Amino acid sequence: MMRVQTYLYTTPVITLTQNNSIRDALLLMQKNEIKRIVIADNDVPVGIATERDIGNFLEKDKTTRTLDEIPLNQIMAKSLVTITVGQEDHLTQCAIRMETFQICAVIVVDDNGKLVGITTKSDLARNFSNLYIGIYKVKDYMTKKLITCRKSDSLLYVLNMLNINKIARIVVTDSYGKSIGVVTYDLFMKHSEYFKHDKRSNARDYLLPENSNKEMQIGELLGNELLTVESEEDLAKAAKLMSLYKVGGIPTVDKEGNLEGVITSTDIARAYSEVETHSRLIKKDPHFA
Repeated sequence: MMRVQTYLYTTPVITLTQNNSIRDALLLMQKNEIKRIVIADNDVPVGIATERDIGNFLEKDKTTRTLDEIPLNQIMAKSLVTITVGQEDHLTQCAIRMETFQICAVIVVDDNGKLVGITTKSDLARNFSNLYIGIYKVKDYMTKKLITCRKSDSLLYVLNMLNINKIARIVVTDSYGKSIGVVTYDLFMKHSEYFKHDKRSNARDYLLPENSNKEMQIGELLGNELLTVESEEDLAKAAKLMSLYKVGGIPTVDKEGNLEGVITSTDIARAYSEVETHSRLIKKDPHFA
């Protein structure tokens, strides 16, 4: 069945049950190029599992279980944040929920609690890029504190940094401190050979290339193209780039190309949650701008 992105949310939602395994979830994530799986029971959402949830769980799990031996009910988030379909200010309410609860997606349900769709930060970025041109600059919302690595760092080291710091991306810099790439779980998933054949791997190694030693350098996975955006640019442009290139974060630079921070879909969601309030305040008092 074809998944459709509406103006407000994506439907139908790819789901699994609580008894499905981590391996089942990862296979669906990789096949459909998504970052999360909704766990449902008779079309009622009961949990959600993200690629980062899986990574964090496996970082702490000290057993020798393989990925197909760990059920999703052990790792899924059970406190779901939902919104009823048909709400007039759907996207603004979703943005507020994401900012308040520090989540990446809001589950859309009908009046009976049945699953209808899912609104993600990607949906917010796509809509923000069209609706709020010229309102904010990238520097108004970009994250200035960020964790970086060098291209000579090992895959295992960078993967551990993602898990330990519970972050979605690490910017790779050269010896001059300039950005040369971005590392995410998606990059590891893309190069993982675990999904290419019916294999049972040690739970902690599924994101590492097969037969590679643990000192393989992260630079070996980076491409030649680097997406950046200047901090003085329109925030709507950054949101447009995220939608166009299907990324959740972009390094921000000054006019000389020096790294200043990163703008993420989380930052876009924060801006989305505030833009209508700011607009109302400006109408009442132009000095607020």
